[in-house]
Amino acid sequence: MDHAAHHAGAGHDHADHVEHSDHSDHSDHSDRADRGGHAPGASWATAAKATLHCLTGCVVGEILGMAIGTALLWGNVPTMVLAIVLAFVFGYSFTLFAMRRAGLNLETAIKAALAADTVSIAVMEIVDNGIIALVPGAMDAHLSEGLFWSSLLGGFVVAFLVTTPVNKWMIGRGKGHAVVHAPH
Repeated sequence: MDHAAHHAGAGHDHADHVEHSDHSDHSDHSDRADRGGHAPGASWATAAKATLHCLTGCVVGEILGMAIGTALLWGNVPTMVLAIVLAFVFGYSFTLFAMRRAGLNLETAIKAALAADTVSIAVMEIVDNGIIALVPGAMDAHLSEGLFWSSLLGGFVVAFLVTTPVNKWMIGRGKGHAVVHAPH
């Protein structure tokens, strides 16, 4: 297709676009980036859903890592490193499994998972672990103590609140979780 002629505007018919031919109403575009390279924005509901999806993997990995490190009486740094590594592993895995179930080949699914979740998980982990590190006594609390669980879970709540606008911004620009939906 001659893009110069396409953008000249004369005789341009939107019905010729395959991606738009099945849409009679374009109002749903605020929830996703269209495949034409335009990113009109994302709704807060879409961003919250993407963040919750990502947070689920982070929660599983983070709690597992903190529980293992604490139970094994590891120091703070190795425990936090294990929790962060497992948060990324579970975060990526949840997206990867969903993409594979949707029929994507392994290479495409891995690329989509990395593109969708890296920034989101990183922001969550920085916020969550930062809160745990800043709460007095939280790093030394044991699994049986309320301080361990309240600082960990409170960190997740704050991480969700901080990461949702980040995901909204990224999805609105066709990045992050918008990449997961592109292959569909």
